[in-house]
Amino acid sequence: MAVINRDPLTAPHALRNDALLAVVAAALAVALALFVDDGRRPDALGWALLLACHVPLAWRRRRPLLVLLAIVVCVAPYHALDNTHTAPTPAAYIALYTVAVTGRPLRTVLVGVGVITLSTGVMLTVSAHEALRVLQISGWVVAVLFCGADVRFYRQYVASIVERAERAERTREEEARRRVAEERLRIARDLHDLLAHSITLIGVQTSVAAHVLSADPERLDRETVAKALDDIAETCRSARGELRTTLEVLREHGTPDVRGPLPGLGGLPDLAEAARLAGARVEQTVRIRQAPPAVGAAAYRIVQEALTNAVRHAGPEPAVRVDLVEREGALHLSVSDDGTGPAPGGTPGFGIVGMRERARTVGGTLDAGPRADGGFEVTAVLPLTMTGATGEGTG
Repeated sequence: MAVINRDPLTAPHALRNDALLAVVAAALAVALALFVDDGRRPDALGWALLLACHVPLAWRRRRPLLVLLAIVVCVAPYHALDNTHTAPTPAAYIALYTVAVTGRPLRTVLVGVGVITLSTGVMLTVSAHEALRVLQISGWVVAVLFCGADVRFYRQYVASIVERAERAERTREEEARRRVAEERLRIARDLHDLLAHSITLIGVQTSVAAHVLSADPERLDRETVAKALDDIAETCRSARGELRTTLEVLREHGTPDVRGPLPGLGGLPDLAEAARLAGARVEQTVRIRQAPPAVGAAAYRIVQEALTNAVRHAGPEPAVRVDLVEREGALHLSVSDDGTGPAPGGTPGFGIVGMRERARTVGGTLDAGPRADGGFEVTAVLPLTMTGATGEGTG
C-alpha cells in the first residue's frame, strides 16, 4: 500500500529501483524468448533489440513518454523480424503503466490508441494472422492503461485527504495560537487595570499619611494616619485577592476555559468607595436590572480604569459622576469629572486603549476625551444582547 500511495515522481531511490525492475523484466523476457514457441527464436540482432528495449526502463519515471517511444523503436523491428512476440511484452506493459500513472487521462487514451494502431501496423508486415491476434489481445493494453489511470486517481485522492488533514491541523494550531494570544491580552488588560487602580489608590493614601506626618509633627493626628494606613492595607488585601484570581488561570491544569468569577456591576459601589478614600467626590447612578456576565465585567473594568484616571489626573478632590443606564437594549455608561485632565505632553498610557478593547470584546463602543465645559469624560455603549460578540472572562 505504501508503494501504491507514494507519488512515483518523489519516491526515494527511484532510479535504483527502476534499474532493478529493468533487470528483472529483461530476465523474464529472455526466459520467454527461450521457452515460448511464439515466432522464431531471436538471432543476434533479435537478442540485441530485446535487451536494448529494457534499458530505458531505468528512467521511466522521469521521461515516461520518451521511454515508451524508445521501447517502441526497439520492439517494432524486433516484431517485424518475426522473433518471439511474447518476450518484449513485460517491458511494453511497464512503460504503458508508467505513462498512465503519471499522465493525464487524455494523454493515456491517445497513447493507448497509438500503441494499438502501431502494433497492428507492424504485425501486418509479418502476417494478417498476427495483426488479428494483436487486436484480439489489445484488451490487455487497455487493462494496463486503466490500471495505471486508476492508481493515479487513487493517489490523488489520498493526497487530497492528507492535504485536508494537514490543513485542518494547521487550522487547529493557528486557532490555539490565537486563543493563547487572546488570553495573554486579556490577562495583560486585567493586570493593568488591577495594578494601576490599586497602585494609584495606595499612592494617594500614602501621600495623605505623609502629609499628616509632616504638616505638624507636634500635633500629630494619629487617627487620620491610622485611617490612611488601614486604607492602604485594605487596598493591598483587595488587590492581592483579585491578583490571585487573575493569575490562577495560568496555573490551571484542567480545562483552559476554567476561570475565576467575573467582576460585575455588583462591585461598582466598592470602586466608588475606594475612589472616595483616595479623595474623589463620587456620585453614582445605576439604573439597570441585569446584564450578561461578560458585559458586567467589561463595564466594571471600564469604570475601574476611568476612576483610576480621575484620581490620578483630575487634580485634588475631583468631583466624579458615574452613570450606568439601560436604554434601547444597551448599557449606556458614563464617567465624567471636573478636573484638569492629564498634563499636556505627558507619556500616553494604555488605559484608554484597554477600555476600548474591553468595549469591543462585547460588541460595544467607547469614546474618551475632554469635556467642553472642563474635565474629562468616558462614555461607552455596551449591547446587552451578546449576539456575535466575544465574551471575555476576567479573573
